[in-house]
Amino acid sequence: MEDYEAILLVKQEVFVFKIPPRTSNRGYRAADWNLSTPDWTGRMRLLAKGTECILKLEDKVSGELFAKCPVDQYPGIAIEAVSDSSRYFVVRIQDDSGRAAFIGVGFADRSDSFDLNVALQDHFKWVKQSQEMEKEGTTEEAAKPRLDLSFKAGETIKINMKIGKKDGDGATKPKTKPLGGLPPPPGAVRLAPPGGIKLNVDGADGGLKQPEPLQQEIWGDFTSAGPSTTTAPPKPPVSSNWVQF
Repeated sequence: MEDYEAILLVKQEVFVFKIPPRTSNRGYRAADWNLSTPDWTGRMRLLAKGTECILKLEDKVSGELFAKCPVDQYPGIAIEAVSDSSRYFVVRIQDDSGRAAFIGVGFADRSDSFDLNVALQDHFKWVKQSQEMEKEGTTEEAAKPRLDLSFKAGETIKINMKIGKKDGDGATKPKTKPLGGLPPPPGAVRLAPPGGIKLNVDGADGGLKQPEPLQQEIWGDFTSAGPSTTTAPPKPPVSSNWVQF
C-alpha cells in the first residue's frame, strides 16, 4: 500500500535570510544576520510521507515552491537551532539535482518556533517506535518455532461418534381419551325433573325413559282399543259424537 502525504504543520508567515559562512565551531548566531530586512517572506509547510519528512517554503498566494528541505533526523544537520535565539533556525535546502545550501529561517512569534520543534520531535519519535516494533515483530516471528500439524506418512486418525436417539424415536405415544362420554365433574348435583316425575336411566344407551303406567295416565282417553294387561281407572261417560279410539 502506498503511503499518503500528511501535513504536520503549517505556518502562514516565515522569514528567510542569507547567512554568512560559519567561522567557528560555536554554532550559528542570529545576531550576525540582517534581521530587519529579510530576503524572502512566505509560507512554511511541514509534510510527512511514511517515515520521510520534508519542510517546504512556498509563496503565500500562489503556493509556488521556493525551497525544500528534506529532514532525515532531528536534531540534526538539516534543521539546526541558533545559539542566541529560540525563534531562528539554520535550514539546509536542496534542489532536485542534489545541490545544497544553508539559509536562515525565523518566525515573528516564539510560539511558531515551538510548534515546529514539537512537530519534528513527534514525527521522529513515531518513526523510532515503528522501527523498533517492526524489528521486535520480525525477531519474535523468526525465533518462534513453527507448529507442524500435517499428517506423516502412514498416520491415521480414529473418531468415535456416539449418535443417540432423537426425541420421540421408539417412545410409546400416550393414548388420547375421546371427548365424548365424559363423566360429570366431581361434586355435581343431579336435578330432579319437574312435576315429581321419576326418571329411569337405561344403562344400554344412557337415555331417559318414563315408566309405563305414568305414560297411560298422561294420555288419558287416547289409549289403544285392544286388550290391555294393565287395569285402568273407570272412564267417564263419552258423548256419542266422539269416536272411541
